[in-house]
Amino acid sequence: MANHVSSLKRTRQTETKTAINRANKSKLRGSLRTLREAIAKGDAQTLAAAYSSTVSVLDKSVQKGILHKNTASRYKSRLNARVKAVVAPKAA
Repeated sequence: MANHVSSLKRTRQTETKTAINRANKSKLRGSLRTLREAIAKGDAQTLAAAYSSTVSVLDKSVQKGILHKNTASRYKSRLNARVKAVVAPKAA
């Protein structure tokens, strides 16, 4: 247990930040899961909405320091390729 006032404060700040980071990471994972389920179903309407919201969450996670920018870019690229693979045969 910390004894100094500054270390007690640092402990409080760390607990708060950890809770925020955990919530943001959970939101990111949930968004990715929703998009992957939409890809599996193959519904084009749901897919477009899920993809745009997932990209938004990925970009926000980069700003908040949850993901590295290259990691988010890689996720977006691979997810976009999967979305296009599902939507393209329907259009053709």
